[in-house]
This record gives sequence, structure tokens and C-alpha cells, in this order.
Amino acid sequence: MLDVTDIRLLAALQKDAHLTAQELGEMLNLSPSQAGRRRQRLEGEGYIHAYIARLNPERLGLSIQAFVQVQLGTHGPDQAREFARLVASRAEITSAWTLTGEADYLLRVFCTDLAALNRLIHEVLLPHHSVTRVQSQIVMDQMKQDAPLPT
Repeated sequence: MLDVTDIRLLAALQKDAHLTAQELGEMLNLSPSQAGRRRQRLEGEGYIHAYIARLNPERLGLSIQAFVQVQLGTHGPDQAREFARLVASRAEITSAWTLTGEADYLLRVFCTDLAALNRLIHEVLLPHHSVTRVQSQIVMDQMKQDAPLPT
């Protein structure tokens, strides 16, 4: 069970995963060793599953962000596994979700330019034997950055 201090610690780490035990202790009114033990416990219990760096896509030459909806023609477990393997093999697909509704999958993609997005759609996704429809939306501007989870 999470207490108020655990929740505050998780909220702080979501904003800055580089916080030291000393800094966390000061923020939470704990000793550095207490803050460090709490962090380790939350990691061990699976509340924290990774520490990552959020990179700037534009600085990396990835000027196109898009969401791509994919509809499969058949929905058997073999088709789902094959499509999941395809998605996992493509670095430009950074996130993928299965959905209810008209589309079966929603893919978040980052590409260098429109030609690269076009190739992904027309040379990779559409030729897959299970795919019957692909619809893309190009991100014009991201008005809210990926935010921390509510705690």
C-alpha cells in the first residue's frame, strides 16, 4: 500500500529521475537513507519499472510525428502475433496500442520526413497480408507534452 510519502516520491521521480537520495530526502523531510530505501522498495514492488531519458525528436532529425490507425481484415491469434512482430521490428514505431472500435491498432511513429512516413505506410504496413486499412494523422503541434501519471 502506498502512503502519502510514497506518492510524493513517485511524483518527484516522474519529474526528475536523476534526483539523489539526498535531494529526495530534503523534499520529503526524510534522511537520505530513508528516501533511498523507499525508492528501492518502490522499484522492487514494480511501481517504478524504468528510468529513461526523453530525447528531443527534432534534434535527432525526426521532424514528422504521426498517429497511424491500422485495421486488420482477419483477427486470429496468428495474425495478431505476426502484426505484433512487424510493429516490434520497426524503430520508427515508438508506441503501439490495441483498441476497441473501428481501428484495431494505434501506432505512434516518428519519421525523418513525409517520404519516410509514406514508405512506412505503403511499403511496410499496407503490404502486410492481414492489414486491410491504414489511416494516418500527422501531428501539427503537441500542445501538451507527455505528462507524468497522476499520483
